Amino acid sequence: MLNIAIASDFVCPWCFIGIARLKAAVALVRAQYPDFQYQPRWRPFFLNPDTPPEGEPYLPFLERKFGGRANVEAIFERVRAAGRPYGIEYAFERIPFRANTLKAHRLSAWAQARGDARPLIERLFAGNFQRGEHLGDAETLVRIAGECGYDTATVADFLASAELAAEVLKDAAEVTKVGINMVPTFIIGGRQVIVGAEDPAILAEGMRKALG
Repeated sequence: MLNIAIASDFVCPWCFIGIARLKAAVALVRAQYPDFQYQPRWRPFFLNPDTPPEGEPYLPFLERKFGGRANVEAIFERVRAAGRPYGIEYAFERIPFRANTLKAHRLSAWAQARGDARPLIERLFAGNFQRGEHLGDAETLVRIAGECGYDTATVADFLASAELAAEVLKDAAEVTKVGINMVPTFIIGGRQVIVGAEDPAILAEGMRKALG
């Protein structure tokens, strides 16, 4: 069992692609090692740590950050082109808010403590980038969790509390402290560090090296 930590944020479009490329890399490794298994650990990163708790309008923020609508559209097209080979169709035009992702990261940590959270993680990314769902909204997160098989009343109570908030913020601070400032970043077997949504062949090679 190979442990793979993935530092990411749910509002990072390249992190969504990183999931797909990780799957493709696993398939490459399994072609050589059919019994290969891995355990992902999703670690929090805040791409925009200054996001207000309620979020803020998405496109105006990007236009300010990248110098206008034309630059934003060029970035969108680069991301769309990178996602298409993996079956990811981005719908940036549907995203209303730049979400504060603390609640989403808390939900991720809560779910991981209860088992395989991969379906929830992928659904959160799809919610933001394909369905235009506001991931800073607790009711939206409860509904998404319910779709993934979690008890909605339990999730609602959890999100209404401050449970795991301090732990998530501490983990995010530790991620930054070790020098991670770009996401996704993959830490494979505690030794191999791969920054960015790299080609599956590069990720697969990192896994093989970690396997020794």
